[in-house]
Amino acid sequence: MGTPDFAVASLKALVEGGYNVVGVITMPDKPAGRGHKLQFSAVKEYAVSLNLPLLQPEKLKDEKFIEALKAWNADIQIVVAFRMLPEVVWNMPKLGTFNLHASLLPQYRGAAPINWAVMNGEKETGATTFFLTHDIDTGKIIRQEKIAIADDENVGSVHDRLMNMGASLVTSTVDYILEGEVESIDQKEFYNNENELKAAPKIFKETCKINWNDDSIKIYNQIRGLSPYPAAWSEIKDEENNVLSVKIFESKIESSGKPSDKNPGDIITDGKSFINVVTSDGIISISSLQLSGKKRMDSKSLLNGFKINDNFRFE
Repeated sequence: MGTPDFAVASLKALVEGGYNVVGVITMPDKPAGRGHKLQFSAVKEYAVSLNLPLLQPEKLKDEKFIEALKAWNADIQIVVAFRMLPEVVWNMPKLGTFNLHASLLPQYRGAAPINWAVMNGEKETGATTFFLTHDIDTGKIIRQEKIAIADDENVGSVHDRLMNMGASLVTSTVDYILEGEVESIDQKEFYNNENELKAAPKIFKETCKINWNDDSIKIYNQIRGLSPYPAAWSEIKDEENNVLSVKIFESKIESSGKPSDKNPGDIITDGKSFINVVTSDGIISISSLQLSGKKRMDSKSLLNGFKINDNFRFE
């Protein structure tokens, strides 16, 4: 059961590993683009290419879906980047239903664990397989594996590494379950109180807006934790108070110590090769960005066609 590319890697590992995949469940097709053509999920595209049996329920409690799922008579159900399942679904197979989650549970429960780990400046993250239960991301842990996060790494590269590592974790978890006598561990064994846990809620547009009153390291981590998607953003205001939305993909901390004559959001530029922005405690250099309606480019290329001076500022 899965939807995006992240889930395809695990499905592919199962198929190519010789496991008997009796069926695939993914989201219904959605209209996309200017022509509103129905678009398949990444998981559906892969399943269709191999003629795997496929279900796309609108509602996971629908009686026809439940009957079709029972008819597959699966021993194990595997969930990767899908939806919250009702008990009638996750409690169906005799060997249980397990989920692959892209964090070191119980840390970063929620919809966007990779983004939040990078945004919070974590030095490591990982993937966890756990048995599903009533509350989301809280079931007993089966297996877990860690990876390091480099200081200059963005969420895109962490996502891809976790996707591949997670695929092998899925197959090793299946092997472990098939051996019998699984020793799963209650998540409460990993913390003393819930205040120690960091959450990974869904990312919204406001989550992505940069507050230039934050310190440089927080802004730097926010930018790389949202790059390349959905991307941190800000608004640039010119001398005549015209406002334009800007996505920011890459940056670096240029210096510590805020100039005494500058305010957070002020721009420092030569108008030709660099764009620096003042934060609450220093300066960040922006190296890759995208003006609304334009393509992504480096700062020098943007300045060749879009004039910015020190009287502009980020809001």
